Amino acid sequence: MKARAIDVRQSVGRILLSSIFVGGKKLFSKGHRIEGDDVRMLESEALRDVWVAELEEGDIGEDDAAMQVANQVGNGSLEIRSAAGGRANLFATEPCCVLVDSELLKQTNSTNALVIATARNFSYARAGQRVSTVKSAPFAITQPQLESLLALLEEKGPVLQARPISRPVVAVLYTDPIGGERASRLFGTIMGQRLERLGTVAGIALNSVEEELPVAEALERLLKSRPTLILVASTTSPAGPYDNVGRAMERVGFQIERFLAPVEPGALLLLGYQDDVPIVSAPGCFRSAKANVLDLVLPPMLAKYRLSSWDIASLGQGGLLD
Repeated sequence: MKARAIDVRQSVGRILLSSIFVGGKKLFSKGHRIEGDDVRMLESEALRDVWVAELEEGDIGEDDAAMQVANQVGNGSLEIRSAAGGRANLFATEPCCVLVDSELLKQTNSTNALVIATARNFSYARAGQRVSTVKSAPFAITQPQLESLLALLEEKGPVLQARPISRPVVAVLYTDPIGGERASRLFGTIMGQRLERLGTVAGIALNSVEEELPVAEALERLLKSRPTLILVASTTSPAGPYDNVGRAMERVGFQIERFLAPVEPGALLLLGYQDDVPIVSAPGCFRSAKANVLDLVLPPMLAKYRLSSWDIASLGQGGLLD
């Protein structure tokens, strides 16, 4: 693309490089295509020259470039809509969890041709919510720039996945050293509110005294309901995978994936799996409506994404929630 000043009388059909103001009033915006009547208006304001953008051979217009890249950026439950000023927006078409490849996102954003903004990794998105914007450099990018970006996305993409959350079954176990009913009274309302914000409810809930064998028996009952995930709402803080809850998990076949999360509140998270069913204990977090580690890990688990120990370790940047 070239930028040059030309005589107003020769500007019909050209694209303005910058907005034109006269006496503090905007006459035309950047990117406006000049028509015959515009020329007469400009001449009436005693303007002789205007700066215009001229596309060169091989240049790709900003709107076209943004749409081509947007079509390669994401997959899953997404709809792409073109927007003004060389933008393309991606919207969730159903409740979903947004998964973002942060390293690939940084690679695509390291050029001067085009930038991509996304929702936070592992965040929950409602149907109709914008989850990403692709913005081209003004007016045009070159064909080699576009081809390089598209090749990168084809090789390593997508940057973003909108993983649907479809009728998850959430099982909850309330535990307390004296009796699970106490934990249920303390946590039940907040638990319901947190799940409701994510478009779901507790499909099955049990209470148990917090001892290894009773907790194990309750977990076995919950597993028979074929849940999407199990949440253990305990009134005590775990000492690690070897406390009553951790031992009960291992007794019924759960493998411990992770203890400790770089998130505050919520550092004492305990995560395990039996086959593809995750189980999470995060004491104290279940009683608080404030943002904590549960709000970070629930959306991907509801979308049946298998959170790894590395995923949890990656929560440290931005993990200070209070």
